[in-house]
Amino acid sequence: MSAASAMSATSGVGHVWLVGAGPGDPGLITVAGLAALRRAEVVLYDRLAPPQLLEACDQTAVLIDAGKAAGDHAMTQEQINAVLVEHARAGRRVVRLKGGDPFVFGRGSEELLALAAVGIAATVVPGVSSAIGGLAAAGVPVTHRGVASSFAVITGHEDPTKAEAAVHWERLATAVDTLVVLMGVGRLDAIVAALIAGGRSGDTPAALVQEATTADQRSVEAPLARIAQTAREAGIKAPALLVVGEVVRLRARLAGATSPLARRRVLVTRTRGQASTLVELLRAEGAVPVVLPAIELERRADPAAVWSSLARLRAGGYAWAVFTSANAAEVYLDLIAECGADARAFAGCRLCAIGPATARALAARGLRADLVAEQAAGEGVVAALRAQGIAGASVLLPRAEGGPDALPAGLREAGASVDELPLYLSAPPATAPPKALALVRAGKIDAVTFTSSSTVRNLAALLGGDLSPLRGATIACIGPMTAQAAAEAGLPPQVVAEEQSVAGLVAALRAQLASGPRPEVTP
Repeated sequence: MSAASAMSATSGVGHVWLVGAGPGDPGLITVAGLAALRRAEVVLYDRLAPPQLLEACDQTAVLIDAGKAAGDHAMTQEQINAVLVEHARAGRRVVRLKGGDPFVFGRGSEELLALAAVGIAATVVPGVSSAIGGLAAAGVPVTHRGVASSFAVITGHEDPTKAEAAVHWERLATAVDTLVVLMGVGRLDAIVAALIAGGRSGDTPAALVQEATTADQRSVEAPLARIAQTAREAGIKAPALLVVGEVVRLRARLAGATSPLARRRVLVTRTRGQASTLVELLRAEGAVPVVLPAIELERRADPAAVWSSLARLRAGGYAWAVFTSANAAEVYLDLIAECGADARAFAGCRLCAIGPATARALAARGLRADLVAEQAAGEGVVAALRAQGIAGASVLLPRAEGGPDALPAGLREAGASVDELPLYLSAPPATAPPKALALVRAGKIDAVTFTSSSTVRNLAALLGGDLSPLRGATIACIGPMTAQAAAEAGLPPQVVAEEQSVAGLVAALRAQLASGPRPEVTP
């Protein structure tokens, strides 16, 4: 974007960005499109634009539903054009967010012409068209060496039986190798008949892909002559893509080569602050993370006890400080920072972390763990410290309120003196995201990730004790203690990560799902 465009809002003349949102997966918007959304003061969005993208907008942005479906228009095209002009003339940064690409049956060119007619500047941000990207997500390439070297994208919105149709079906039927029809589900029988009448063989492979690139993606495949009936039997609804050609034969093989996590809804139960790492790893695998934080950290630390522990630390009064979670490390370090201290307070003390994730949390604050327990459980910490010889040693144990007794009891049995310092309570959040809750209760979760025993117990509390909607999902736990809590709650895990870290959890889940059926592979 030019400097002139960036300053347009303050010079009295606004600017419009026509942004392609991509085929359905919010992650498929371009970097430029996302940047425009974040700067926007007004956003007019379409029905097929992923609603999650609106979360990127500033809280003060005006969001306007401009969606159009057959027989149900929130706004006419003339009204949309008028609103774009109105807000741009008022000096605002306006984004027109459109599904797919603005210029592929998106009326983006009509809107650009309407803006140009009144002298308003606009920037076109292309998007991934569902005609190509949506089919790719279903394992159907529009071209393939030796199979297809040409393709055509056609609107199915027009009735092929009209006397003066703009789409010449009889010419297109055999003109290219691959035919892609958008918006054609409602006229599927007529489209098929027109293609066959134009010379396309009824035995040509064909497929329909519904809600491409989303967690609800479904595909059906049949010869062209039978694809309409197959679609009806499968209950295929709009939005869906029709593809006709030999490339359809590649679908099962190519879809089988994709990530087993692709388009699976995976429930993330970590705290809001910690969810991002797991969410990013899942998205990188093509999964659809559903974030439902089951933990809210409620500080319970006694200020006098914190000051006392800090004074003893500075005086070299502790041989070891033991951290049993990343939360414990972060909360305690925050508390001593509020007291004016930093990592130098641990100069006379050795540090023990319960596992690699906790060690990384310490490292992020400038502290290196002297000991990382190989077994990320209380018993593992006790065994590791016993090997160091802790008889007679003083140990600081900052941790969650109500933590298991096995660790402090084991340390005391080994001859250590233990100062337990309760820091916080891992409680269920006061409120939960309604959309995530609705997906869980509707049984639409494919996999559940648990990163601590607290996430299991608190999720059960959020759901009123009814975990039955999750019993068909793959249950993945970060370690044996969490797995035990899940089993006790009635959700026996199929996945227990060998490497007790978020990356290890994702890897274990991937391996488990790779061994099972994949919906997109089934013809």
